[in-house]
Amino acid sequence: MKIRIAALVLALGLAGCSGTSDDKAAENSTVTVFAAASLTESFTALGKQFEAAHDGTTVKFNFAGSSALATQINQGAPADVFASAASKNMADVADAVSPTMFAKNQLVIATAKGNPKKIAGLADLTKADLKVALCAEAVPCGAAAKTALEASGVKLTPVTLEQDVKAALTKVKLGEVDAALVYRTDAKASAADIDAVEFPESAKAINEYPIAVLKNATNATGAQQFVDYVLSADGLKVLSEAGFQAP
Repeated sequence: MKIRIAALVLALGLAGCSGTSDDKAAENSTVTVFAAASLTESFTALGKQFEAAHDGTTVKFNFAGSSALATQINQGAPADVFASAASKNMADVADAVSPTMFAKNQLVIATAKGNPKKIAGLADLTKADLKVALCAEAVPCGAAAKTALEASGVKLTPVTLEQDVKAALTKVKLGEVDAALVYRTDAKASAADIDAVEFPESAKAINEYPIAVLKNATNATGAQQFVDYVLSADGLKVLSEAGFQAP
């Protein structure tokens, strides 16, 4: 009888452990997130909050231009979550599972602090003495810039085409260019170093940001939990404070 009771207790104990194994694995693992460069500040903050709420879980980020990230994922780079700055780049990733829009963003003109060139709108960027940086067209911020410029009828020849919005903004910070078209959120994050000039045509080039778990995610449970956190009230609060618009 004692042997039977002991066996029963052991079986119940094992059953209890197996019922929570997925949760424990998710709580003691790494979630790898590939995210657009413009999400650097907000997602870094969200990652810290997520880790605090999920004991034992680490969020590892890879920030870059959305087109570069899509290429990396398609070439087999290990990732659990993809957050893009445009739907096009998300559509390029066949492994993305049911993408959800979580934010919107639009462009501003970044200038040196104090706006010494007195830039007031897109037309001013065509002045002969101005050096302007844009993102490459394959990058969401570059595609948005192209749309805004076409909407305004302004033809602009940049001195450089950058592979992500942070690189374009850095050119302004370093004084290598006089202005750059960057996202409002990036300008806000760098307000101590640059000024931002709003222009009406940016309303015609608003980018929507989708996020998705990837089919080949190593940590699918943790990935879904991170996506859910981004879409939660806490996540949307962080994004709103960073300057993103509601989806």
